[in-house]
Amino acid sequence: MTPHAPVRWGFLGAGFVASRGLAPAVHDATGAVLQVVAAREATRAALLEPVRAVDSYAAVCEADDVDVVYLSLPNDDHLPWVLTALGAGKHVLCEKPLGLDAAQVVDMMDAAQRAGTVLVEASWNRWHPRTRRVEALLGSVDGQIDVDAWFTFPGVPTGNYRLDPDRGGGALLDVGCYPIAAALMALGDDVRVPSAEQHVGPTGVDLTTTATFVSARGRAEIVGSFERPESQGWTVTAPDLALELPHPAFTSWREASTLRVVEDGSERVETFESCDAYRLMVEAVSARATGHDAWVLPLETSLAVARATDLVARIARTP
Repeated sequence: MTPHAPVRWGFLGAGFVASRGLAPAVHDATGAVLQVVAAREATRAALLEPVRAVDSYAAVCEADDVDVVYLSLPNDDHLPWVLTALGAGKHVLCEKPLGLDAAQVVDMMDAAQRAGTVLVEASWNRWHPRTRRVEALLGSVDGQIDVDAWFTFPGVPTGNYRLDPDRGGGALLDVGCYPIAAALMALGDDVRVPSAEQHVGPTGVDLTTTATFVSARGRAEIVGSFERPESQGWTVTAPDLALELPHPAFTSWREASTLRVVEDGSERVETFESCDAYRLMVEAVSARATGHDAWVLPLETSLAVARATDLVARIARTP
């Protein structure tokens, strides 16, 4: 691969997120090409319009003409295929949650370090300019912070892996990671969970998880649910600063968005033009894969979210 050649992407999986979000992002991105997509049926993979379509995940990991492997597979498949791709010397972008727990994330981080390749969790909203703006504003806060963050929607189709406890199902891992990440962005990684509750459904996964986080910087209340009305929100209250991200707080995609800011007693609404945060993520990972400087979500952040998620689950399940 020459310095000016496009970064060649290989996909494991051709489901909803891969076909709706990532494939168009790679096609639109500067300096990237969708080289190969693997699905159980190559005809499904071909619908994403790669250079070629295959029915073998291993073939993508082993391919000489693939630089970055993107995983869009059920949660329990993340660890084995991330390790396979890293072991083959590939850079990896993996859907969230990166691992089923913090121990898996550590295993992946160690493997990436040994391989000397880039590993990134595909929490695509973190590349959105509005999210980056919130992160910057929070960095200047001096004093206690209160956060409310939630991501809820009603209903997961019967038979979907999100309802299977053996496949990493449940609202906490699927949508709870968004408000948890929002809480840690404000409170820091060193958090305690004084209370957490879960409503477990008939298949054995949590349909709703609520939790309270506290740290030296403040307090956060988070909700993730498969059974509450569709809603995403994120509010922050601190001395001389208040922030409000209206619905959809975490999944704004190709649409204008706003951020309400009250700072030093003055209120304003900041507007962000329509953008594709998937494309921003793809371009950043492509840049890092070729040795160029670009912001990507730090693995330490992914690990902190995984540890906080583990803590919520443990507290919620303690009698």
